[in-house]
Amino acid sequence: MSLIDIVKKFKGKKIGVIGDLVADEYIFGMTSRVSREAPVLILKHDSSKVILGGAANTVNNIHAMGGEVFPVGVIGDDDTGKEILNILKEKHIDSSGIIVDEERHTNTKTRIMAGGLHTVKQQMIRIDKEDGCAVSEKTEKLLLEKLMERLDNLDALIVSDYGCGAITEKIIEKINELGSSGKVIINVDTRSNIKHFRSVTIVTPNEPEAEEAVGFEIDSDEDVTGAGRNLLDLGCSKNLLITRGKKGMVLFEGDLATRFIPVFGSDEVADVTGAGDTVMSAFTMALASGASFYDAARISNYAGGIVVMKSGTATVTDIELENAIK
Repeated sequence: MSLIDIVKKFKGKKIGVIGDLVADEYIFGMTSRVSREAPVLILKHDSSKVILGGAANTVNNIHAMGGEVFPVGVIGDDDTGKEILNILKEKHIDSSGIIVDEERHTNTKTRIMAGGLHTVKQQMIRIDKEDGCAVSEKTEKLLLEKLMERLDNLDALIVSDYGCGAITEKIIEKINELGSSGKVIINVDTRSNIKHFRSVTIVTPNEPEAEEAVGFEIDSDEDVTGAGRNLLDLGCSKNLLITRGKKGMVLFEGDLATRFIPVFGSDEVADVTGAGDTVMSAFTMALASGASFYDAARISNYAGGIVVMKSGTATVTDIELENAIK
């Protein structure tokens, strides 16, 4: 089956996503002058927008690639949370798995984008608003219930763990139990909990995340090979995909030989925001469509190469993937 044939099978694949939903807020301004109060630029507000980020960006990418996606996560009872729900509603994405917790804030990353009249706006600063603690036992129980309600109808499940509190120890225990059963494809993208997972289908850390997990720096192909084998020996997953930015990615498929996949497109990227979400989305959609791990990695490599050439948190469509492969 060719890569294009695989992408054509993306339509209608049922993918669950459990994790940390984030609102990516962008505030755009025109540089005006230096303030008299302090040596800082004054920005004249131009516009603002909210985009789906974190696990919600993964949800958005799966939707853009033609999948039927079922998000499970938590938001606060605030305007930002309502904005996330409104965006999902506009896209006709099922939001019944999202819990509204009145005791929490909606995770929000606010980026201040500044520039002149004839220049590209650049990110000046990012302000993060998140609780930074695990969800309550009540919310945790509801998240597990929502996950289990959907599990039998899924072609694959993505765990998108940004460390904002949705992926608790009990939820990881349930994910590990499901991974051991082998009933469903379970792909994990986690910022700092790699070693807590067991027997899932694949984990997809970037190099810094892999370094943190193994405890040594990755400076060469030999280092990344050693890190990958180290992680597989821990039993966190049956397979592993380490993304390396402009160096591409490395696939560890059980006991098979390590595969180095060069970056697709230019290594002069425009914006890496959310690129890992896109890679995970494409990889999972490909596996759910019958691809081998190697072909799924190649497709996700195309997706990553496309999305980093876009500004801000962005998605890739199945049509864009087909054109890139051609």
